[in-house]
Amino acid sequence: MAQAKRKDKSRIVLRTGEGQRPNGTYEYRWTERGGTRRRVYAKTLEELREKEKQIQKDKCDGIKAEARYLTVNDVFDTWRQLKRGLKDNTFQNYQYMYNMFVRPNLGKQRVSSLKKSEVKRFYNMLADERSLQASTIDSVHTVLHQVLDMAVDDAYIRVNPSNNVLKELKQSHIFKTEKRRGLTKAEQELLLSFLQRNHTYSHWYPIIAVMVGSGLRVGEVTGLRWCDIDLEEGIIDVNHTLVYYDHRVTEGKKGCYFNINTPKTKAGARQVPMLDFVRKAFIMEREYQEALDIRCTITIDGYSDFIFVNRYGHTQHQATLNKAIRRIIRDCNDEVLLKEEKNPVLLPHFSCHSLRHTFTTRMCEAGVNVKVIQDALGHADISTTLNIYADVTKELKKDEFADLDLFFKNKQTAENRSETP
Repeated sequence: MAQAKRKDKSRIVLRTGEGQRPNGTYEYRWTERGGTRRRVYAKTLEELREKEKQIQKDKCDGIKAEARYLTVNDVFDTWRQLKRGLKDNTFQNYQYMYNMFVRPNLGKQRVSSLKKSEVKRFYNMLADERSLQASTIDSVHTVLHQVLDMAVDDAYIRVNPSNNVLKELKQSHIFKTEKRRGLTKAEQELLLSFLQRNHTYSHWYPIIAVMVGSGLRVGEVTGLRWCDIDLEEGIIDVNHTLVYYDHRVTEGKKGCYFNINTPKTKAGARQVPMLDFVRKAFIMEREYQEALDIRCTITIDGYSDFIFVNRYGHTQHQATLNKAIRRIIRDCNDEVLLKEEKNPVLLPHFSCHSLRHTFTTRMCEAGVNVKVIQDALGHADISTTLNIYADVTKELKKDEFADLDLFFKNKQTAENRSETP
């Protein structure tokens, strides 16, 4: 005798696995290949069957059924346990960015239902409501994109919903970003001459001159030891960097302190030739420390004898340097304005990293080969160098055409005068 077909309260025949619950809603049950029982619910039979179609499609595409129950936070926690190959300070920063901005918000959503529009809306929220800078949102995107990439690799989702989202938002000018620029020649000359002649700030001249004339990252400069430079040959050997960050919990330690890191890439380890004023700056620093009996008193991960130390013999901190730069800008500009000159050159707001960009700008202006610039800056990817090079040469082209325009105007004026009887 044939088994009677199961029906719902509306007398509609139900398919295998379908059922109607006492409260009138519907459920669909199935068994995974591993024997795990799963079920989904819906208010209507039509809605339930749409879910059934998606489940069958997921099976055909190899998407794991457990993805329906995993949140973005769950995937991040797995990513965090498995991630290798990052410097500790970078890894700690990734975790901080995720836990601060993603975990309480987007992280609670199920990864299988996350849409591109929701990621875009999330980034807009960070910009509009949280007032985050574009660089911070970029850092959030970096870690979120990696987490969602792992979700794709583990067959939880088909495609990464964060692909190209930040790029599209930047192109649509949602995020206003100011490109870093180096100091102009006039601004650079003003800065260095002010430091040399001003007694209050003269002790900052050597380290700032080295940054302007070498293009080293601030951590590479503050981490330099006397054994890393050869004054006779005029070579700076860059083989490590000094980092200061919050370790959260590492080997039972907690808090912010210095560490020595090896360069992130092979390109980061390099030898940079000294310009003459850079060599003199190192000698000036040594003479200054000898005169005041200042010596390095700190050892970090076995490294000691650091060149740039404060009066206590401790390594310089990037935040301290940037604070000093802000005071230098203020007092230098005050001095210039007191002279009441017409169209005076003033120092713009800049940071330690701007000095690296200044060095790059001078090399571009001098027509240095792009590959040489890449090597000097320690860029692993030449596209990074080319982007900077393109920005600088674009500005140079504007200036050169402005001069050309002036030349033609002057020539035309002269011809008009010669034709006048």
